[in-house]
Amino acid sequence: MVEKYLNSRFITLYVIPFIFGSLTILSFEPFNLTIINLIIFPLFFYFIVYINKKSKSVYRIKPYKKNLFIFGLVFGFGFYLSGISWIANSLTFDENFKNLIPLAIIFIPLFLSLFVGLITLLIGPYLKLNFASLLIFSAGLSFSDYLRAHLFTGFPWNLWAYSTTSLNEILQIINLIGLYSYNLIVITIFTFPVIFLFKISKIKKILSTIFIILSIFSLYIYGNYEINKNKDTFSKSEKTYVKIISPNFDLKYGLNIKEIEDRFQKLVRYSDPDKEKKTLFIWPEGVFSGYSYDQILMFKEVIFKNFSNKHYIIFGTNTSNSIKSGFYNSILVVNNNFDVVQSYNKRKLVPFGEFLPFEKILNYFGLKKITEGHGSFLKGKENKNLIIDNLSILPLICYEVIFTELIQNSEESTNLIVNISEDGWFGKSIGPHQHFAKSIFRAIENNTFLLRSTNQGLSAIIDNKGNIIKKMNINEAGNIEFEVPLIKSNKIKNDLIFFILLITYLLVFWIYNKQNEK
Repeated sequence: MVEKYLNSRFITLYVIPFIFGSLTILSFEPFNLTIINLIIFPLFFYFIVYINKKSKSVYRIKPYKKNLFIFGLVFGFGFYLSGISWIANSLTFDENFKNLIPLAIIFIPLFLSLFVGLITLLIGPYLKLNFASLLIFSAGLSFSDYLRAHLFTGFPWNLWAYSTTSLNEILQIINLIGLYSYNLIVITIFTFPVIFLFKISKIKKILSTIFIILSIFSLYIYGNYEINKNKDTFSKSEKTYVKIISPNFDLKYGLNIKEIEDRFQKLVRYSDPDKEKKTLFIWPEGVFSGYSYDQILMFKEVIFKNFSNKHYIIFGTNTSNSIKSGFYNSILVVNNNFDVVQSYNKRKLVPFGEFLPFEKILNYFGLKKITEGHGSFLKGKENKNLIIDNLSILPLICYEVIFTELIQNSEESTNLIVNISEDGWFGKSIGPHQHFAKSIFRAIENNTFLLRSTNQGLSAIIDNKGNIIKKMNINEAGNIEFEVPLIKSNKIKNDLIFFILLITYLLVFWIYNKQNEK
């Protein structure tokens, strides 16, 4: 009965991979059913081997490798369609973009699926039911993720590593080996159950299973030790008092001056400043939608009346550059006189959201960036921290928090990470949950507290081991406060470990094949 359906090329190459790909999203936030990948990855592997065999007989089509590409492409399409469909919500805020929603839902997942399809085409012909093939399969998928994270400005959203967000003890190894090395190991573990389909002795299967279980247990023991040891670090570290504000403003275009003033008053009220207590206030991105710093200077008296010289405020706004005739998406640090003490301009701009690729051509067809205003934002160039007294803050605006390279390239003096975001773009989707999960990984990678302030998203204080100290839920207004320990950055500097592991996997595969040829 099963064989009858599998002999159908349409079912095997289109229906099955689409279902598999779609179901994998259940392993990510907010579902966290990580265990499902221990079923889907072995089946994904097995069907590639199966298609290799059947392509030469039952549903042969020349070139037969085309079947492998289709299978990988459809798996990727199911995964991205279910995982990033929230992108379409950002097109609902401007009438001019609503007609593009079907295109966004189809073509963005389809483009990202090419990474899976091409790697399946590349490694598929070499896969057999043996250990060496398991290694080349894991190496191929992890390298595909690496390329996706770096090519065409990069989009490292929902790497397979992020499906283990809830396994905090296991995550601690990331600080030693880096995100992409961990991603490779995770894929290998997910695929491992396929060995029960290998034609090897039961004793080999049992010993291999014991080895994997002991490896996972060792990661857990190491992580548990690091987390417990961290308590001593807290007690010995210098601290700073922080208030994170989440205002839950509606995401709207074309605010008038009165509406901006109302927002200022609400932010002050949520901040509830104590003039005698030294405090760092963090407001989210996008609270003054469409207005630049120069335009909101008229409200400096509001700040002066409510805050003291013991206070600093970090918030997001647009800043102008007269030389380049454009605007940056910026983080500003201001004092109680509303003077800019430090600033940072966003370096990782969202394609179509904050800048328009091939802008002159697309402008001709009436297209612009999704965010308010017509022209693209200018791209920040400087990789510098915000320095406030004893604080050395790595600033990350919105989706910059998904880029591990910004952690790797950060200053050695970093003792705090601040991420501000406008998550109203995600709507009532799984987007805010997935976005928040990336923050946990950045805190662990840098071994530093991460402070996250969002509008209509998840705001939180995350410690250097990825534990959530305090959190505000989606669409919740108010503040959270904490005496934050200042822990100096401790991270790997590059992806060398990942490439060493990758080359090792490839060498083992090559040696195994050479021995079989002999």
